[in-house]
Amino acid sequence: MNDFKTVPPMSLTETTSAAHTDMARCQKVLAHAWMVRTFIKHSSEVEEFPELMGIVRGVFDLSRALETRVDDPAGYFKVLHKKLDGLKNASVQFARDAPLASGHTNFQQAVISIAACVDELDAILARNYTPPKPPRSARPTAAGSATSATEPASGADAVAAGQPEEPNFVVDVDIQEEPVE
Repeated sequence: MNDFKTVPPMSLTETTSAAHTDMARCQKVLAHAWMVRTFIKHSSEVEEFPELMGIVRGVFDLSRALETRVDDPAGYFKVLHKKLDGLKNASVQFARDAPLASGHTNFQQAVISIAACVDELDAILARNYTPPKPPRSARPTAAGSATSATEPASGADAVAAGQPEEPNFVVDVDIQEEPVE
């Protein structure tokens, strides 16, 4: 029995939404990433350079997380948003480590391939998901502290609440005292 999950095929009479089309595209991109994973996982160089396993784990983690959401476009792109940074970080590290492991064309192409996969997934995500804004009370102010719902940070909100407007910049002054003669 094949447990590989893909976006369910649609009949010609069904209208496919852009989200479903993009989910199918993500699954194809992940198939390419999976082949890079397989190449690295089974390469002899991984014995001397275990750092290469980072990309193996990154692809595996993202692929397995997404396969549980192929029937739910909103959930799929939410999970992609949560997990894509892990693959991006693994890809950057892989680009650093792969040339140290081998200068062979296979490794060079694997770096290019995984970077292209990350770029494509990022572009698809940008079309389909807008992360929610943090609640106002959790947003940092210019000084870096969190504001609360009862304390507007600055600007028109502060003036409207009857509070003096705080500057939206930080000044660091180094005062050196010199002896008076």
